Amino acid sequence: NLNSLYDIIGIPFGYLMRLIYFICKNYAVSIILFTIVTKLLLFPVNYKTQKSAARMQLLNPKLEKLKKSFGSNQQRLQEEQQKLYAQEGINPMASCLPAFIQMFLLFGVIDVVYKPISHILGISKSVITEAAERASSLAGGLGINGGKTFLSNNLRSELFTMEAIRKKPDGFSGLAENFAQKVSEFSEKFTIFGANLGKTPEIHPDTWNKESIILFCIPFLAGLAQLLVSIYSQIHQKKTNANIQGGGCMAVMMYGMPLLSIWFAFQVPAGIGFYWIWSSVFSFLITFALNCYFTPERTEAIAEKEKEKARIYAEKHPEKKTFMQRVMEQQAALNEQNGSAGGSGGKISRSEQNKQNRDKLKEARKRMAEKYGDDYDESDDDED
Repeated sequence: NLNSLYDIIGIPFGYLMRLIYFICKNYAVSIILFTIVTKLLLFPVNYKTQKSAARMQLLNPKLEKLKKSFGSNQQRLQEEQQKLYAQEGINPMASCLPAFIQMFLLFGVIDVVYKPISHILGISKSVITEAAERASSLAGGLGINGGKTFLSNNLRSELFTMEAIRKKPDGFSGLAENFAQKVSEFSEKFTIFGANLGKTPEIHPDTWNKESIILFCIPFLAGLAQLLVSIYSQIHQKKTNANIQGGGCMAVMMYGMPLLSIWFAFQVPAGIGFYWIWSSVFSFLITFALNCYFTPERTEAIAEKEKEKARIYAEKHPEKKTFMQRVMEQQAALNEQNGSAGGSGGKISRSEQNKQNRDKLKEARKRMAEKYGDDYDESDDDED
């Protein structure tokens, strides 16, 4: 259940956001500081990912040589690539785990941004649920969520509830924990330059005023920040890997993701788009800094240290096998199994291979003849 996952991971991030808000008393500033702190917490993960990517880029010339030498024999190419990875002490899957951790923690960050009533005000779940049910019943008349009702466990239900309280506060009277007053007071600080971040930006607002203009700009700033990240990533990839292909696909991603960000930011409360802006900006700064840090010279020095560390570890723990050693053994076992299935010893001569091909062709002709009711003479095949 995704909602349960959001709740579990969101708890520690929620305490962090509450602490930051308690200090600065402004939600927009809190989002910026929260984004900075979470990016710093995730920095070790980003560092490992970038280091792994830099080492793989350093290895690209050797991998290209292997492709030229064994490109016609995929099995041999895979074996040689795995040997190279083992020699260099590189796990080509190393960047996957940090990326997974980062994606996993992102659930918590999103949960905090979408649920300010729970994480910042600390109101009980039962009261929030009751308030969300009231907001859902008022959605049609207030134009919330496109005029559609929503469930209390909807990820955006708290933001919809805040919008409903702002538009019709008397609809939430009588709720426990002084709910309506707390949320109304919080909504006043849920702003950026006077624009309420609980509101959803509109392309055609009823009135063009200061607030509607600010809200209108947020989705485009989110898209622009995403475009900055995409363009920089593509430039860096071309610079570090001249042989990279898939230009058309990369162009779609480069312009498609920012456009998607703009569209989506018009569908959600402005607080989410505001978070995306700063998340993209800080991601760009961190990526840029790490790319500057991992120069070819520094990466080569790191690679030598990693190889030496792997060698010492292997000497001290000969019974333990590295990831690449296990992969190579599994590949060798698979090759041996396939070879045994093809004939004794796993290798056959060219004449034996030709005979096998002729037998397969003969069998195919026989089946075709049976299917269409034709006469089949094996002597015709023997003459080929």
